[in-house]
Amino acid sequence: MDTPKPLTYRSAGVNIDAGNTLVDRIKPLARSTHRPGVLGGIGGFGGLFALPGGYREPVLVSGTDGVGTKLLLALEANRHDHIGIDLVAMCVNDILVSGAEPLWFLDYYACGQLDNAVAEAVISGVAEGCRQAGCALLGGETAEMPGMYPAGHYDLAGFAVGIVEKSAILTGADCEEGDAVIGIASSGPHSNGYSLIREILVRSGAHAHVQINGEPLVDLLLQPTRIYVKAIQALHQAVTIRALSHITGGGLVENLPRSLPAALAAHIDPKTWQMPPIFQWLQEQGQVSTEEMRRVFNIGIGMVAIVPWNSRQTAIESLAEHGEQAFVAGQLVPRRDGEGVRFLD
Repeated sequence: MDTPKPLTYRSAGVNIDAGNTLVDRIKPLARSTHRPGVLGGIGGFGGLFALPGGYREPVLVSGTDGVGTKLLLALEANRHDHIGIDLVAMCVNDILVSGAEPLWFLDYYACGQLDNAVAEAVISGVAEGCRQAGCALLGGETAEMPGMYPAGHYDLAGFAVGIVEKSAILTGADCEEGDAVIGIASSGPHSNGYSLIREILVRSGAHAHVQINGEPLVDLLLQPTRIYVKAIQALHQAVTIRALSHITGGGLVENLPRSLPAALAAHIDPKTWQMPPIFQWLQEQGQVSTEEMRRVFNIGIGMVAIVPWNSRQTAIESLAEHGEQAFVAGQLVPRRDGEGVRFLD
């Protein structure tokens, strides 16, 4: 009877050497995101960060997220370099709503079998997102788990931490009737609604390279989520921001009321901006109602800032100076019947 060969971790599907090689390859990516406060580097058991001075009552703000089923489209298209930007964006845009400055980011990359080229492309996107947000890629985890994921698939999650002075936390409590609702343009669906998008793709039978206004469908759907950190930081210097809202899953209908006091609602005029062509295409191909579009997608607004009405033009100009298209989408009005958002149709 033949003696079975001794088992090893590698024969079980985990390549420790490949993991070590990946760590060495991503160290320069992490270094490219360093900012004051970073202590040490990638490879330790924990990331170290010294909190900045100048705060009387510093409050840490944290957020975690993934990229949802947009990841499946990236896998199908074999495009991995931008999905990491989405990951960072979903986390830092969330903590930005509290008035926080992002400090550091951690990522979690899990797969069945490690492909260093794919993993490095993903982490390069994470590093780019961190550079855009001005935060450090402080560390992360790469997990190789045979049998957990289909061949060629991976999963992705992240965690961001920021800081804000306690007295400067944005709660929406200072919002007043008549304040301007400033819509800040999205780059597309961002990282929300992709389960519906994938169903629409199946129904339409559309090829990835179908052109919509001269742009391939796949490019529009994989456009990375905008990171609003630097533009919002500049906006804080230009005007008084009374509230912010990151428009993610649930759209304006569900996200904007979370940032408003119970007595106020946002009166939104959809004619103040043009819904981007990708949303028009999705609505037509899926025969999706306008109400459902507004509850699922950002429909062209990725972030909302509430500012005093007489500051609206200054706010728009400040955002434009920092690369963001913005417009007055409406005003705050008294809330009635529990509606946090009313559309002027």
